[in-house]
Amino acid sequence: MFGPKAMKGFFGGRHGPGFGHGRKRGRMFEKGDLKYVILDLLEDEPSHGYEVIRKLEERSRGFYSPSPGSVYPTLQLLEDMGYVSATQRDGKKVYAITDAGRKFLEENQRSIRDIWGRFGGGWDPEVASELHEIRHDVMDLGKLFGQQMREGRVDKDKLVRVRAVISTASREIEDILREREDPGTTSV
Repeated sequence: MFGPKAMKGFFGGRHGPGFGHGRKRGRMFEKGDLKYVILDLLEDEPSHGYEVIRKLEERSRGFYSPSPGSVYPTLQLLEDMGYVSATQRDGKKVYAITDAGRKFLEENQRSIRDIWGRFGGGWDPEVASELHEIRHDVMDLGKLFGQQMREGRVDKDKLVRVRAVISTASREIEDILREREDPGTTSV
C-alpha cells in the first residue's frame, strides 16, 4: 500500500497530478495540436528536434517539456505531409518549413493562436518566474519523497507527520490564494 509503485506520480513529476500540463491530465495539447506548434516554430527558423523541444520549453516558461517521443514522430509526419523538409547538418536532421507548410499555417492561424494562448502568454514575467520556482520546489520534494520511499526510510509515523505538514501548508496556501487585496494595502 505504501511502496514506491503506489507512490509513483504522487507528487507530480512528468506524469503525475498537481502540475498536469493542460487539457487532459499530463497533456498540454489536444490530439494533433503539436503539429501546428512545431510548424509555427519552424516558420521562425529551421531547427533540429532538440532545438524544437528547447524552444517549446522556453515558450512555456519551463512549464512544458515535450518528449522526444512526441516531437520526432510529429516532425516525421510533417515531412510525410510535405509541410517540412529535412536536411543533414552536423550529423543532425534539420527541419525547415515548406511553402505547403506556410499555407497550412496561414489556413489554421486561429487554431494556432488558441494553442499558444494556453501557454499563458499574458502572464507577468515575475509571476511566471515564481510559478516556475514553485513547480521546481514541488518536484524536488516529490523526488526526495520517492527516494526515501525506495530506500525504505518512510514508515507510517513519518507518513502521518508528512500528511499533517502538507495539510497545514495546503490550508495556508488556500487562504493566501483566496485573499482579496485591500485597496489601501500593498503586497510584498
